Amino acid sequence: MAKISSPTETEQCIEFLIAVFQKHAGRDGNKSKLSKAEFLIFMNTELGAFTKNQKDPSVLDRMMKKLDLDSDGQLDFREFLNRIGGLAVACHDSFVKSTSSQRKIRGAFGPGLRPHPLSFSLPCIIYPSQPTHTLSQAHPPPHAGHSCW
Repeated sequence: MAKISSPTETEQCIEFLIAVFQKHAGRDGNKSKLSKAEFLIFMNTELGAFTKNQKDPSVLDRMMKKLDLDSDGQLDFREFLNRIGGLAVACHDSFVKSTSSQRKIRGAFGPGLRPHPLSFSLPCIIYPSQPTHTLSQAHPPPHAGHSCW
């Protein structure tokens, strides 16, 4: 009998994203989509540092409209992933940009180890009013069972 292996980090990340979507979808009836109210709850609970630092109160409404590709007033999983993907791209770009100026930090972690990619500041993307904060400070990594962070 073949040994069942543990999920890979990527598989765990996918499971985690699905679980977060399912946690918020369906409160208003449709379990396969986020209503506007569910999207606002998601943003305020899962990405609270982003929403708290927004000076424009209509930014979430505009974001919802932009993400809602089929204009049905709800976000399906693909539309939801556009939000997550956009944040992941911003985090990655910030990490890549900062690594060239942070090589000394990388050496402090030992051979083959790198600093956490979200430990760098995301200026004007996540924290427009406080560019010295980082996403990882505002959002500590999930429990050890999730290795996305």
